[in-house]
Amino acid sequence: MACDFQARCEAALRASPPLRGTLKAATIRPGGAKRHRSDQRVQTRITALLCVALAAVTGTAAAQHATAFDVEDGARSFASYCAQCHGPDGNLIPGIDLGHGQFRRPLTDDEIAGIIMNGIPNTAMPATPRLSEDGVRRLVAYLRSNAKSQANVAAGGDPERGRALFEGEGKCLDCHRVNGTGSRVGPDLSDIGRLRRAVEIRESLLDPGAEVQPNNRSYRVVTADGKKVSGRLLNQDTFTVQMIDTDQHLRSFVKASLREHGFEKTPMPSLKDTLNAQQIADLVSYLVSLQGAPP
Repeated sequence: MACDFQARCEAALRASPPLRGTLKAATIRPGGAKRHRSDQRVQTRITALLCVALAAVTGTAAAQHATAFDVEDGARSFASYCAQCHGPDGNLIPGIDLGHGQFRRPLTDDEIAGIIMNGIPNTAMPATPRLSEDGVRRLVAYLRSNAKSQANVAAGGDPERGRALFEGEGKCLDCHRVNGTGSRVGPDLSDIGRLRRAVEIRESLLDPGAEVQPNNRSYRVVTADGKKVSGRLLNQDTFTVQMIDTDQHLRSFVKASLREHGFEKTPMPSLKDTLNAQQIADLVSYLVSLQGAPP
């Protein structure tokens, strides 16, 4: 709308006579109809200039506001219309990872919008008639912004250096397992790059306790004789609890026989103070590369 308004103002500006000549005419030809017409031309010219200036300011402000609004509104649309099939991170359909901007082939914004609006015939991708054209554009803006943020997090990282750090100085294999190598105490990371986004991986490295997946929670029990056992929770119900202890042993306990039992803080340490920014970037880049076995 701002662009149309500005275009109309610029057309009026081009149609009006030059301001300098108009002012001169108004000054040296006082009185009568000629002065009246000159005054009108001055007013038209000044009004047109004000319109252009106002439209430029309004357009800039609207664009700045729309960027954040579009992405936020697009995220809501994604949760409503897309997440059911594509998953909350957009990576449940083989060959497509919307969270990282990966499609089966490169697509322009218009092509993505067309697919969202019209679907893909003879496939499970349906049309989205309840989403307006503006809503579709905001959804595309969200997908692009999300993919860009993932790329920015991993940018500058070297996956080979990250792997060396993971397997060496970082001592990550003391708790984690990748492609059959390492410990079972912590979660298996063989396909972490497919399951988690780069920003989430980085957050887990810097603040492990901020968000812990349900199947990675730590559990602690105290037996009747006072022995304390901690480990990664595998399963629990009303009567029993199963876990892998810190010695990688599978343990099962009857809750009624325990003195205490419950969740505890994650044993994963923060790497904020032990690794520098480049090392974190390298480690994130390596973990993002872990995609597991091909679907």
